[in-house]
Amino acid sequence: MNPRWNDFLLEAGARIAGDRVEDFGNPSRELQASASGDVIADLSHRGLIRVHGADAAKFLQGQLTNDIHLVDEDRSQLSGYCSPKGRLLALPRVFRRDDAYYLQLPRDLLEVTLARLKKYVLISKVTLEDAGEALIGLGLAGPRAAAILADLVPHVPAGPDSVRRGGDLSILRLPGGRPRFALYGPVAAMEQAWTALAAHAAPVGAGAWDRYDILAGIPDIRPATIDEFIPQTVNLELLDGINFKKGCYTGQEIIARLHYRGSVKRRMYLGRADVEPAPAPGTPLYAAGGDGQAVGHVVSACPAPAGGSELLAVVAVEHSSDNTLYIKDNPEDLVTLSPPEGLPPFA
Repeated sequence: MNPRWNDFLLEAGARIAGDRVEDFGNPSRELQASASGDVIADLSHRGLIRVHGADAAKFLQGQLTNDIHLVDEDRSQLSGYCSPKGRLLALPRVFRRDDAYYLQLPRDLLEVTLARLKKYVLISKVTLEDAGEALIGLGLAGPRAAAILADLVPHVPAGPDSVRRGGDLSILRLPGGRPRFALYGPVAAMEQAWTALAAHAAPVGAGAWDRYDILAGIPDIRPATIDEFIPQTVNLELLDGINFKKGCYTGQEIIARLHYRGSVKRRMYLGRADVEPAPAPGTPLYAAGGDGQAVGHVVSACPAPAGGSELLAVVAVEHSSDNTLYIKDNPEDLVTLSPPEGLPPFA
């Protein structure tokens, strides 16, 4: 985390562990605020990779599942970064600022993803670097988020994935049922933005912020789930994260074959469980009366405002509607599933 930004957050009352703001003193109240009110959050737990140079677009086009040419100053996109076997190594959100592309992904995935990408640079005229200290990120969400933001910048992005620039700030509109935005800029500009927004929105920790992605059905890859999921099993094509017309990229053959010739036997569902703390990414799920083999795995999870946990889990489609799944070896930790909000029916 940028040292100056770290000090600024500490003065604002943040409790920080590494690059992650755990909370601002009352995690239970913050979780309740995120459920119905307007909130702001530090995004330092989300890392940034800067990709620039004459061959930057060509390089990313050969690595990501989405069409990088659709990313410009006015549009961001979710995209997958896959192994040659078509399994997800990362799920960055890509946006453009000035002369560079930025890949936003979990901070604990940044170093390994950066190292993998650099192996493919070869003679390309492209530079990849950690941009987490140069650009600071904060999130704003809530029913009045757009109106609050309109007092800070002249143009507010109106639709999901749209981007607007306001002075030093890049403003990304994020998908989901609740209006929410990610803002990026240099530390001085972000200090001013935080101060202005905090007059109208309550500061919350990283967990309360990440809950919005879970409710919107937006998956994350974490260290425990690297190389675990094929893009379609986490609904990436339903989230406009795959372009099947863009041409070759790493893992493309397997992903395209599943799309055109196969059927997806596992899908990602929204789950709820009366269990605390929230299960870790990669936690196996079992079917009551099954053969003891896992029928699914947790993708991401967070505490729920009313207690228990909310989660995203990839589960065998045949077990998605029986509502008798349980966590680990405890049949009392039942998980109920439903399709994530806003997605079309699974094929």
